Amino acid sequence: MPSTHEVTNQVPPLTGHDTAADPALLEALHREGAGWAEPGLRELGELAGSAQAQEWGRQAEEHPPVLRTHDRYGHRVDEVEFHPAWHQLMTVAVGHGLHAAPWTDQRPGAHVARAAKFLAWSQVEAGHGCPISMTYAAVPALRATPELAARYEPLLSASVYDFGLREPSGKRGLIAGMSMTEKQGGSDVRANTTRATPSGGGEYSLVGHKWFTSAPMSDLFLTLAQAPGGLSCFVLPRVLPDGSRNRIQLQRLKDKLGNKSNASAEIEYDQAVGWLVGEEGRGVRTIIEMVNMTRLDCCLGAAAGMRAAVVQAVHHATHRWAFGKALVDQPLMATVLADLVVESEAATSLALRLAGATDRAQRGDEQEANFRRIGLAVAKYWLCKRGPAHAAEALECLGGNGYVEESGMPRLYREAPLLSIWEGSGNVAALDALRAMGRQPETVRAFFTEVDTAHGLDPRLDAFADKVRAELTDLTDIEARARRVVERMALLLQGVQLLRHGSPAVAEAFCASRLAGDWGHAFGTLPAGLDVKAIIDRGRAVRS
Repeated sequence: MPSTHEVTNQVPPLTGHDTAADPALLEALHREGAGWAEPGLRELGELAGSAQAQEWGRQAEEHPPVLRTHDRYGHRVDEVEFHPAWHQLMTVAVGHGLHAAPWTDQRPGAHVARAAKFLAWSQVEAGHGCPISMTYAAVPALRATPELAARYEPLLSASVYDFGLREPSGKRGLIAGMSMTEKQGGSDVRANTTRATPSGGGEYSLVGHKWFTSAPMSDLFLTLAQAPGGLSCFVLPRVLPDGSRNRIQLQRLKDKLGNKSNASAEIEYDQAVGWLVGEEGRGVRTIIEMVNMTRLDCCLGAAAGMRAAVVQAVHHATHRWAFGKALVDQPLMATVLADLVVESEAATSLALRLAGATDRAQRGDEQEANFRRIGLAVAKYWLCKRGPAHAAEALECLGGNGYVEESGMPRLYREAPLLSIWEGSGNVAALDALRAMGRQPETVRAFFTEVDTAHGLDPRLDAFADKVRAELTDLTDIEARARRVVERMALLLQGVQLLRHGSPAVAEAFCASRLAGDWGHAFGTLPAGLDVKAIIDRGRAVRS
């Protein structure tokens, strides 16, 4: 081969590492009461960092699902075909309990353990996390009708991925989807026009069109429709108890910016059979518990994306040389990398804190339930809003190589905006935080109780907390200021977590930049005098 084709100064593949060997993740796992789960988390993290799992992720992304509406004879089949890699990813996720383990595991910290595993494993491929998240969230919603929970929950929580169109009771495990959005309104579900008419024997007949249906290959769906008593929640299986197909027709799959491995469909309910979940007219209240769970997963997904991106960026900068030394040793690049690590650890710390609040709220802790109510809305807004900017900067750390699909960075970049849209876009999340404060003032008290746990640890945090209190006292044009208010609340919560529990170097960098007002508008504008090397070291991949 001619000497011009010798490969030099290229970065070796990042494989054979442990995605769970993340200091911020492991520290949060233990302090939130799930230290007992570390062995299982590390096992999953090692698999996630393997060449095999990364190849599954690549294949699932590059070979998106295909809709088959009819068979060769003209019979309607409404099936979605997936690449085998998708099923491998799903098998691992379900087998490790990412879909529903906390609903059967009674140990304190079960939701934290599941959250940590979700964060570590979804770094492989984010699309399959959608049906995993939907299944996790469906269980508490179904419990609004005990007989439905008794019918479906044991199979939804089974640790077996059993793909295929069969009657639910004859399967070894089930996956749940969600079907809410309609053409005329996304977040405004009260504008839904799908109708549900009682047909006797506790059944309803649903007619309508859904503009987005998550994971249309699922075994059953939770959906909203207008019943005689108002907007209500229903569960619809794809196959009815008599073995016949429910009249749920897949019209087309969405051609999305990212999330390519996951099917998102428009569907038609043509007198589909459903059963009421909860009471008529209380569909939003019934479904809200599902939304809270999926919002937690949005936060976890954003944190996972940031961690995956920064590990790739640090790995590249460590092995790539320019101007006589490694990129990681170039002062300006080091500042960028450190800033990315700070953002990643702040996201992970807050997301796991909310997983802990979820766990304790499920066990009856009212204070934690109030904190979770406001904290999830605040974190959903900010963490998911930061994801795209973080992915873009991490991609740039790889230069032109990062802009090439083979690097995997474009996939992270395309995936990031979805989490800010799913389960309520930025405005919806910010307004939901205001709604919680207005309707449930106890959530504000819970928020500041959390903030006060760090009082006196750093004057910059104390001063920032005073600014947030002032923002919440002045209600003038509060809706127009919602994004600014919620952003500051999120930064305050992140500062609390890092000062109380994080690396001193990371906490100092966070306070000096995010809280002290000395931060620029781009990553890499940290103030001088920080321990940049110590921060970057926390962003390095650890070999299995």
